Amino acid sequence: MSKPEKLNLATMRVDYSPVAFDETSIDKNPMKQFEIWMHEAIESGVNEPNAMTLATVSINGKPNARIVLLKEFDTAGFIFYTNYESTKGIEISENPNAALVFFWKEQARQIRIVGNVEKISRVESEKYFHSRPRESQLGAVASKQSSKIEKRSLLESKFQELQIAFDGKEIPLPENWGGYRVVPFEMEFWQGRESRLHDRILYKLVNGEWQISRLSP
Repeated sequence: MSKPEKLNLATMRVDYSPVAFDETSIDKNPMKQFEIWMHEAIESGVNEPNAMTLATVSINGKPNARIVLLKEFDTAGFIFYTNYESTKGIEISENPNAALVFFWKEQARQIRIVGNVEKISRVESEKYFHSRPRESQLGAVASKQSSKIEKRSLLESKFQELQIAFDGKEIPLPENWGGYRVVPFEMEFWQGRESRLHDRILYKLVNGEWQISRLSP
């Protein structure tokens, strides 16, 4: 068997945007600045602009990261949904701090967010749960997220059983499923620039006020 061709990652280069992003053009509130960039990402056709990396840390300091979907944001923070008994749910219960990263390659933009994590109300979770496609609701009930399963057919059988059991009925929100809100205390907006002289604007919450500074790339 021939060996695969070696990838020379060190030589890969991308030319970034000449568009400036500086202190004179930003909103003083990072949540409003996030809204501006999110609208621009959607309007420019970024693929899944609400996809974000969620990083959590276990009680023993072990980090974990995965992609989840942002489903709502407001002045209080960023909301996503999951199984509370999943790996991420357990880690959040042990250490209620997390980081989020959005990367919009098409615009050479990145947003990094660090904050505290809190559960949203069951009423809010229930409202969202019942807005999902019925198949997604059944999937949330069928799956014990992050637990080991012997084979996929067992999961599919469980799903089919639930389809029959809830035929014509409302699917109740599972007790172990719902939303989290990441309440930010630090947000960084990164704009890729030419010659790797990227623009990095940092918002940091200090005594209830957002302080803004520029970071070296």
